[in-house]
Amino acid sequence: MTSIESVTLEVPDPTVAGTFYTTAFGLDGQLGLRASDAPTTGFRGFTLSLVVSQPATVDGLIGAALDAGATPLKPAAKTLWGYGGVVCAPDGAIWKVATSSKKNTGPATRQIDQVVLLLGVADIVESKRFYVDRGLTVARSFARAYVEFAATGTQVKLALYKRRALAKDAGVPADGTGSHRIVIGPFTDPDGFAWESARVPA
Repeated sequence: MTSIESVTLEVPDPTVAGTFYTTAFGLDGQLGLRASDAPTTGFRGFTLSLVVSQPATVDGLIGAALDAGATPLKPAAKTLWGYGGVVCAPDGAIWKVATSSKKNTGPATRQIDQVVLLLGVADIVESKRFYVDRGLTVARSFARAYVEFAATGTQVKLALYKRRALAKDAGVPADGTGSHRIVIGPFTDPDGFAWESARVPA
């Protein structure tokens, strides 16, 4: 494995969730859905981020998500790194919509430049070694605080963050138990995130 083409969220009702994600974000090939009633409470240890070009697009996507039934966690606002906000989807997944730009350069669009999966991990060094050993290439690394792996085109970018820091960034308590409710590839990492082989369409 050297890249992530998509992630699969485990949700109570894939049809309902699919309607939400199409309406809110227009997501297609990078997000899969499958039914699950695995018990889970609190923070699931991950967030998904949509990186876009400008604040107007952040506002538009967050507004669409709220209209479709999402719960606000952090209102869109300027930050040290740009502009962004956080919502919780009806299925419980946490989504951040953000841009590095603090000014608009044109009309709002629904164009998503990058999907980023951030995992909240117990040990940055151990998890980094785990993914490097499985073929991922480190793009950026900041000591024991953050690691980002390389991705191109429509691939999902993987990044590692300390669990408590990720929960704080999302605006939720760090406590949580049970299933992560997300599947990525054919193995389980040190923090219990399950990975499966990509299925080839019949």
